[in-house]
Amino acid sequence: MKHIGKQLRFIAVALLTALMLSACGESMEDLDNYVAAVQARPADPIPPIPPVKTYTPYEYEGQTGRDPFRQSISEGSDDVRSTSNTGPRPDFDRPKQYLERYELDTLAMVGTFGKGESYWALVRDPEGVIHRVPEGDYMGKNHGQVVSVRDTEVGLSELISDGGGGWLVREASIALDEG
Repeated sequence: MKHIGKQLRFIAVALLTALMLSACGESMEDLDNYVAAVQARPADPIPPIPPVKTYTPYEYEGQTGRDPFRQSISEGSDDVRSTSNTGPRPDFDRPKQYLERYELDTLAMVGTFGKGESYWALVRDPEGVIHRVPEGDYMGKNHGQVVSVRDTEVGLSELISDGGGGWLVREASIALDEG
């Protein structure tokens, strides 16, 4: 009995395999026609090789140019060098405010707060403490005074040393932290 069941199973599998293989024996004439049509098409033109750009070396002017190993007088400034002592100067006699101990890039504006006519920026320091900052307050290491508080940023006016005894005014801002 077992032997007959095995034979029947073997015959059924063989018939099923033969049936499946006969389905694969269709004509491939349509595929051959498509391949021949694609091969008969003209090839797309190859774009020309771009011209080689010639290298123009930089010629160092020696003693006539700026010494590359000395700091530039106006480096990091947005204004022209101050040549007189009548320009802007930081007030070294005023007491330092809390947020002046941090660089501007370590501070983050997280919102605004208003009450009546008063309007403050909410600024988070690196320790995570949030401070109310009105216009006129100072923050950052470059004597930055808050000149405007808007919904999306705090505008500052910083005083940067020009390296020659004068000071330059540089505008900076801290944008609202979206994260």
